[in-house]
Amino acid sequence: MDTITPFLWFDDCAEEAMEYYVSVFPDSSIGEVMRYTEELEDMGEQFRGMTGKINAAWFTLAGRRFGCLDGGPYFTLSEAVSFAITCEDQAEIDHYWEKLSHVPEAEQCGWCKDRFGVSWQVMPAGMDALVGTPAAMQALLGMKKIVIADLEAVQDR
Repeated sequence: MDTITPFLWFDDCAEEAMEYYVSVFPDSSIGEVMRYTEELEDMGEQFRGMTGKINAAWFTLAGRRFGCLDGGPYFTLSEAVSFAITCEDQAEIDHYWEKLSHVPEAEQCGWCKDRFGVSWQVMPAGMDALVGTPAAMQALLGMKKIVIADLEAVQDR
Protein backbone atom coordinates (compact mmCIF):
# COMPACT_ATOMS: atom_id res chain seq x y z
CA MET A 1 0.00 0.00 0.00
CA ASP A 2 1.39 3.37 -0.98
CA THR A 3 -0.79 5.71 1.09
CA ILE A 4 -4.18 6.34 2.62
CA THR A 5 -6.07 9.27 1.10
CA PRO A 6 -8.93 11.11 2.83
CA PHE A 7 -11.98 11.31 0.57
CA LEU A 8 -14.66 13.91 1.28
CA TRP A 9 -18.35 13.54 0.37
CA PHE A 10 -20.08 16.84 -0.34
CA ASP A 11 -23.72 17.30 -1.22
CA ASP A 12 -23.05 19.51 -4.24
CA CYS A 13 -20.15 21.88 -3.49
CA ALA A 14 -17.03 19.74 -4.04
CA GLU A 15 -15.59 22.02 -6.71
CA GLU A 16 -16.11 25.16 -4.62
CA ALA A 17 -14.56 23.44 -1.57
CA MET A 18 -11.50 22.25 -3.52
CA GLU A 19 -10.91 25.68 -5.00
CA TYR A 20 -11.26 27.30 -1.58
CA TYR A 21 -8.93 24.88 0.21
CA VAL A 22 -6.29 25.23 -2.50
CA SER A 23 -6.40 29.01 -1.97
CA VAL A 24 -5.94 28.63 1.82
CA PHE A 25 -3.07 26.13 2.04
CA PRO A 26 0.42 26.47 0.53
CA ASP A 27 1.79 23.71 -1.73
CA SER A 28 -1.74 22.94 -2.97
CA SER A 29 -3.30 22.21 -6.34
CA ILE A 30 -6.26 20.60 -8.05
CA GLY A 31 -5.51 17.46 -10.05
CA GLU A 32 -7.78 15.17 -12.01
CA VAL A 33 -11.48 16.04 -12.05
CA MET A 34 -14.14 13.65 -13.33
CA ARG A 35 -17.69 14.89 -13.77
CA TYR A 36 -21.10 13.28 -13.88
CA THR A 37 -22.35 13.01 -17.43
CA GLU A 38 -25.82 13.36 -18.82
CA GLU A 39 -25.94 9.61 -19.50
CA LEU A 40 -25.94 8.90 -15.74
CA GLU A 41 -29.21 10.83 -15.28
CA ASP A 42 -31.11 7.75 -16.50
CA MET A 43 -29.36 5.39 -14.07
CA GLY A 44 -31.33 6.41 -11.01
CA GLU A 45 -32.80 9.17 -8.90
CA GLN A 46 -29.50 9.80 -7.10
CA PHE A 47 -27.95 10.99 -10.38
CA ARG A 48 -30.73 13.38 -11.42
CA GLY A 49 -29.48 16.95 -11.59
CA MET A 50 -25.85 15.91 -11.12
CA THR A 51 -24.66 16.49 -14.71
CA GLY A 52 -21.47 18.54 -14.56
CA LYS A 53 -20.97 18.03 -10.83
CA ILE A 54 -17.89 16.26 -9.42
CA ASN A 55 -18.04 12.47 -9.71
CA ALA A 56 -14.51 12.18 -8.31
CA ALA A 57 -11.67 14.67 -8.03
CA TRP A 58 -8.18 14.73 -6.57
CA PHE A 59 -6.45 17.67 -4.99
CA THR A 60 -3.38 18.33 -2.87
CA LEU A 61 -3.36 20.41 0.33
CA ALA A 62 -0.01 21.28 1.87
CA GLY A 63 1.52 18.39 -0.06
CA ARG A 64 -1.11 15.81 1.02
CA ARG A 65 -3.48 14.14 -1.42
CA PHE A 66 -7.26 14.31 -0.91
CA GLY A 67 -10.23 13.15 -2.93
CA CYS A 68 -13.79 14.41 -3.06
CA LEU A 69 -17.13 14.08 -4.82
CA ASP A 70 -20.59 15.55 -5.02
CA GLY A 71 -22.74 12.70 -3.77
CA GLY A 72 -25.99 14.39 -2.86
CA PRO A 73 -27.60 14.62 0.57
CA TYR A 74 -27.29 10.94 1.52
CA PHE A 75 -24.31 11.40 3.87
CA THR A 76 -23.07 14.42 5.77
CA LEU A 77 -19.79 15.47 7.31
CA SER A 78 -19.49 15.62 11.11
CA GLU A 79 -17.03 16.45 13.85
CA ALA A 80 -16.36 12.71 14.21
CA VAL A 81 -13.57 13.24 11.67
CA SER A 82 -11.36 16.32 11.61
CA PHE A 83 -8.10 17.43 10.04
CA ALA A 84 -5.37 18.73 12.34
CA ILE A 85 -3.19 21.65 11.26
CA THR A 86 0.00 22.04 13.28
CA CYS A 87 1.03 25.69 13.16
CA GLU A 88 4.47 27.15 13.79
CA ASP A 89 3.29 30.36 15.50
CA GLN A 90 0.29 32.49 16.44
CA ALA A 91 0.24 34.23 13.05
CA GLU A 92 -0.25 30.87 11.34
CA ILE A 93 -2.98 29.89 13.82
CA ASP A 94 -4.71 33.22 13.19
CA HIS A 95 -4.48 32.76 9.41
CA TYR A 96 -6.07 29.30 9.35
CA TRP A 97 -8.66 30.20 11.97
CA GLU A 98 -9.77 33.24 9.99
CA LYS A 99 -10.02 31.19 6.78
CA LEU A 100 -11.62 28.03 8.19
CA SER A 101 -13.82 28.94 11.16
CA HIS A 102 -17.36 29.65 9.97
CA VAL A 103 -19.56 27.96 12.58
CA PRO A 104 -19.00 29.69 15.95
CA GLU A 105 -21.04 27.14 17.91
CA ALA A 106 -18.64 24.39 16.74
CA GLU A 107 -15.56 26.19 18.11
CA GLN A 108 -13.75 24.86 21.16
CA CYS A 109 -10.14 24.16 22.15
CA GLY A 110 -8.80 24.92 18.68
CA TRP A 111 -11.52 22.98 16.82
CA CYS A 112 -13.56 24.76 14.16
CA LYS A 113 -15.85 23.93 11.28
CA ASP A 114 -15.60 25.50 7.83
CA ARG A 115 -18.43 26.69 5.59
CA PHE A 116 -18.52 23.29 3.84
CA GLY A 117 -18.98 21.32 7.08
CA VAL A 118 -15.41 20.00 7.40
CA SER A 119 -13.96 20.07 10.94
CA TRP A 120 -10.42 21.28 11.59
CA GLN A 121 -8.10 21.37 14.60
CA VAL A 122 -5.88 24.44 14.41
CA MET A 123 -3.14 24.00 16.98
CA PRO A 124 0.41 25.09 17.72
CA ALA A 125 3.45 22.88 17.38
CA GLY A 126 4.40 21.62 20.83
CA MET A 127 0.81 21.53 22.03
CA ASP A 128 1.57 18.81 24.61
CA ALA A 129 4.06 21.06 26.40
CA LEU A 130 1.69 24.04 26.27
CA VAL A 131 -1.08 22.20 28.11
CA GLY A 132 1.15 20.27 30.50
CA THR A 133 -0.24 21.80 33.67
CA PRO A 134 -3.78 21.78 35.10
CA ALA A 135 -3.92 25.58 34.81
CA ALA A 136 -2.96 25.45 31.13
CA MET A 137 -5.49 22.70 30.43
CA GLN A 138 -8.17 24.78 32.16
CA ALA A 139 -7.19 27.79 30.05
CA LEU A 140 -7.39 25.67 26.87
CA LEU A 141 -10.88 24.47 27.77
CA GLY A 142 -12.02 28.09 27.89
CA MET A 143 -10.64 28.94 24.45
CA LYS A 144 -12.17 28.79 21.03
CA LYS A 145 -9.13 29.76 18.92
CA ILE A 146 -5.90 28.80 20.69
CA VAL A 147 -3.84 31.74 21.88
CA ILE A 148 -0.28 30.58 22.55
CA ALA A 149 0.60 33.52 24.81
CA ASP A 150 -2.38 32.79 27.07
CA LEU A 151 -1.29 29.17 27.48
CA GLU A 152 2.31 30.19 28.14
CA ALA A 153 1.16 32.73 30.75
CA VAL A 154 -0.39 30.03 32.96
CA GLN A 155 2.40 27.46 32.65
CA ASP A 156 3.86 28.12 36.11
CA ARG A 157 0.56 28.09 37.97
